[in-house]
Amino acid sequence: MFKFIKDRQWAGIEAAKAEGVYQGRKKNVDDEEIRRRIAAGATKASVAHDLKVSRMTVYRALASADEPSNA
Repeated sequence: MFKFIKDRQWAGIEAAKAEGVYQGRKKNVDDEEIRRRIAAGATKASVAHDLKVSRMTVYRALASADEPSNA
């Protein structure tokens, strides 16, 4: 029974993604702001504390700058 529920849930998520509805949560902080602060010499921990985000968010913002865009 649980497999059936999971299959239906997965199908619904895939259908929503195909329609562009299922996109996840919006960002609370701009990645560019994080990069500016790091470039200015701030530590990753202090940037995270000042912007009230996790250090992992800071690391993701910095990693996304290194990845080529899909555009």
